[in-house]
Amino acid sequence: MARAVKSGRTARAKAGKRRSPLVGGLIGLGPAAALARINASLDFDRRLYAQDIAASQAHAAMLGQQGIIPAGDVTKIAAGLARIRGEIEAGDFTFDPALEDIHMAVEARLAELIGPAAGRLHTARSRNDQVATDFRLWVRDALDHLDGSLRDLQTALIDKAESHADAVMPGFTHLQPAQPVTLGHLLLAYVEMLGRDRGRIADARRRLNESPLGSGALAGTSFPIDRKRTAKALGFDRPTANSIDGVSDRDFALEFLAAGAIVAVHLSRLGEEIVLWTSPMFGYARLSETFSTGSSIMPQKRNPDGAELVRGKAGRLFGALTGMLTVMKGLPLAYNKDLQEDKEPVFGAADTLDLCLSVMTGMVGDLTFDRARMRQAADEGHLTATDLADWLVRSLGLPFRDAYRVAGRLVGRAEAKGCRLDELTLAEMRMEEKRITADVFSALDVNRAVAGRKSEGGTAPASVRRAVAEARRRFLGKRS
Repeated sequence: MARAVKSGRTARAKAGKRRSPLVGGLIGLGPAAALARINASLDFDRRLYAQDIAASQAHAAMLGQQGIIPAGDVTKIAAGLARIRGEIEAGDFTFDPALEDIHMAVEARLAELIGPAAGRLHTARSRNDQVATDFRLWVRDALDHLDGSLRDLQTALIDKAESHADAVMPGFTHLQPAQPVTLGHLLLAYVEMLGRDRGRIADARRRLNESPLGSGALAGTSFPIDRKRTAKALGFDRPTANSIDGVSDRDFALEFLAAGAIVAVHLSRLGEEIVLWTSPMFGYARLSETFSTGSSIMPQKRNPDGAELVRGKAGRLFGALTGMLTVMKGLPLAYNKDLQEDKEPVFGAADTLDLCLSVMTGMVGDLTFDRARMRQAADEGHLTATDLADWLVRSLGLPFRDAYRVAGRLVGRAEAKGCRLDELTLAEMRMEEKRITADVFSALDVNRAVAGRKSEGGTAPASVRRAVAEARRRFLGKRS
């Protein structure tokens, strides 16, 4: 027992030497070494340096304007913070592991640079509202970057859709051939998905854009601060309305992760399409060596690894959201150190999304499509059977369900004969419905079937070209 006590004292003594000089224990003992390690976040929250410095500059300026700290100290603080940012960006800043987070690292360096005036910076704020503000600023920047990356992918898809507005291919349901569509129409479906993603991002950004700065530890402050001034200086719409909520809310992080997880779903679905299209079994598309890889043993293979990895990395984003929800679900108000677990999943999700979107945008631009193979595939599987039923309704006045049964029996005849629907003779068709005329063959032509889908949002080439122009206007702000 004596040995264990001595060991514990030694660990605490060593940890005490490493602890931050800015935050001390009540009786002078530092944390145990293990606690110091789990408590530290500098290794990952150093990514907040730009936001931390910007918020500190706004806070110091407000303190001076309100007469809370001397103007001369404000000038020193501003100059010191600007120098620290320059050091970090130049790679000349030493991140001391004894300083547990980015806030302490910046403040300690500021003290080295300007002396006692640095101690005035933390007047009327806590690390609780400091980190909440910094993190909101970082997530806001990440949302803006994500929106730009999604816009780039939309641009690539719209460009590809325009050049393939009349490229006929099979459309699928249940991964079974269903009806003929155009490739342009299919690609625009992903443009719409990404448009909804951008809408979620815009909505999350609007809700995020309130400043917690000035909430203090949880109860506000007795100093005569001007929260509206700091909110405006940092580009926020307003201060948060409740100081307890201001320091403990992480809905903005959850919304970022939720929006990112849905983006990952859409990227994964497109990745799956690319995997299928580039398979020789489909043969619809090819990726160049820029966006495909070879096999270590099979020289003939070109693998769509980028698409597969984008598909696989969706799991990381789902895991980040689930992890963050789990952290938040049982936290009493106000701040709890559990909230230190908010940053790594958000940082990781942002990095993963950035990489996946870059790869997917490159792959979409790189894809070359085999129009002849897609058109040939559209002749397989009796894809105009619905058009046949529609013709029976329009031309013969049959109720659709009756027309459906007639068309189904004709599909059966074609399968038994081993031919396409349009290769049945008129006599064979009249065995199922005697009023069928030779005009039926116009309905069975794949190109005509596609061109006839002129309903709003339909697959007809003319509709796709209009949709391309509209997508450029809606999502890219361009006029055709």
